[in-house]
Amino acid sequence: MTRRALVTGGVSGLGLATVERLRADGIEVVTLDRTAGADVVLDITDEDAVVSAVAGLGVVDILVNSAGIVGPNQPLWEVSTADWDQTFAVNVRGTFQLCRAVIPGMREHGWGRIVNVASMAGKDGNANLSAYSASKAAVIAMTKSLGKELATTGILVNVIAPAVIDTPMNAATAPEVLARLTALIPMHRIGRPEEVAELVAWLTSDKCSFSTGAVYDISGGRATY
Repeated sequence: MTRRALVTGGVSGLGLATVERLRADGIEVVTLDRTAGADVVLDITDEDAVVSAVAGLGVVDILVNSAGIVGPNQPLWEVSTADWDQTFAVNVRGTFQLCRAVIPGMREHGWGRIVNVASMAGKDGNANLSAYSASKAAVIAMTKSLGKELATTGILVNVIAPAVIDTPMNAATAPEVLARLTALIPMHRIGRPEEVAELVAWLTSDKCSFSTGAVYDISGGRATY
């Protein structure tokens, strides 16, 4: 039986690497992004659009929530309410809405895999990225809760926490910020998207069978807890 995966943010960065890796395993992958070129083009903060899109896809066996934004790069006291709210709308509410939309179908079929993409920033906190850090911490906590709620259903829910990865999103990060974050990595390099995709491929497979609500660091040694 061919399984179907839905990957948000699937046209670039970690999302694209994940799409390519899952397709290599024979999985049917549907990409969702706000950028032209995705199979489904929508804004994940739009609740009605998300519900409608998922309903139109039919069975979704695997969900990878890779869509996200960095948000404001400035001290917390200079962050506008609008920028804070937008960061949470994409990173947290968007992830919540996609999970909520696919879970009923997964429960009906008794099998599912959800991988949410957080960040080391959600565990350590990055200076001048308070909105991003806080939003990714929320994704981590949400995943832990959801994993427990679904633990006996055949649906496994896990979250990954990458350090800096060579993606278009980080290409837009201020050079001095990127250099500071890279310096925190003991391997002295940033990660590659395909390295993260390999972890996602395992977490979305039958080989992952006794792990749910867990946080998987992929950080070149940066993780401190």
